[in-house]
Amino acid sequence: MRGITGGVVVLPAFALMVTGSGCSLPTAPPPGASAKVDWASVAQGGLLYDKWWKVVEGASEPKGNHPLWASQSTNKAAGSATWRCKECHGWDYKGKDGAYGKGSRRYTGFPGVWDGARKKSVAELTAFLASSGNPTHNAFTGLRATDIADLANFLKYGLVDMTTYVDYATKTPVGGNAARGKPPYDTLCAACHGADGKKLNFGDAKKPEYVGTVAKDNPQEFIHKTWVGQPGSEPPMPSALESGWSIQQVVDVLAHVQTLPVK
Repeated sequence: MRGITGGVVVLPAFALMVTGSGCSLPTAPPPGASAKVDWASVAQGGLLYDKWWKVVEGASEPKGNHPLWASQSTNKAAGSATWRCKECHGWDYKGKDGAYGKGSRRYTGFPGVWDGARKKSVAELTAFLASSGNPTHNAFTGLRATDIADLANFLKYGLVDMTTYVDYATKTPVGGNAARGKPPYDTLCAACHGADGKKLNFGDAKKPEYVGTVAKDNPQEFIHKTWVGQPGSEPPMPSALESGWSIQQVVDVLAHVQTLPVK
C-alpha cells in the first residue's frame, strides 16, 4: 500500500544539487499528486538522497571529495560524506536557508532543493540530473537511469516541509502527540529498535547513539529516515511512506521517540 496525506507538502523544489513489515494505514495521495505516482520509487529516491552508494547495485563508496566541495570551506566533512545530497542540501532540503544555515557546522553556502523542484516537472528534474552539460555537479558515475528517475520522483513528490513539523529552536515536533505515536512505533519500529529504543546502537559503548538520540539531536533526519527508510540496513528498514502512514503519524512517532533514552 502506498499513499500519503495532504499533511505533507510534497510539491518540492530544486536548485543546485550535490549530492520487517509495516502496518497498513492507507491514506490519500497529496493534493496535486497523481494517483499513479510510484511511491516505491519516491522512497527509493529518498534513500539515494541519503547515501546513494548503499542502494545502487554495484556502486562503490566514493573516494576523495566531490568536485564541488572545493568551492566551499566552512563544512569540514571529507571523502564520501561530500557525495551525499544531504550534506549540502540538508535533511530539510533547504541548504543554506535551513538547518544547515550559517552557524551550523554543516554550513556550505549551497542552496537547497526545496524552492526549485516545485517549479519543475519530474521530466525536467530528470533531465537536469542526467545532463552531461553539468559535469561538475553530475559526477555520480554510478547512478543508472532508474536511479536518476527515482531521485527525481523523490524531489517532486517526497520532500517534507520540515519547518511545518519541527520547531527548529527547540528541536521538538510541532503538533506531535507522544501517546498517539507509541502504537505505530511499537508496530513498525520496536522489533529492531526495541521498546526503549536501545536495541540498536549507532555509536559505540563510550558514546552511544540510539534512535532516541537521533530524534532529539536531529529531528529532521529522524523524519526523513522514518519517511523513506535507512539505506543499506539489514533487514531493510520499513518506509513509513510505503507503509501508508501520514506525515502526522511520523511526527507523532517522533514525539514518542523523543521520550526514549538517549544514552
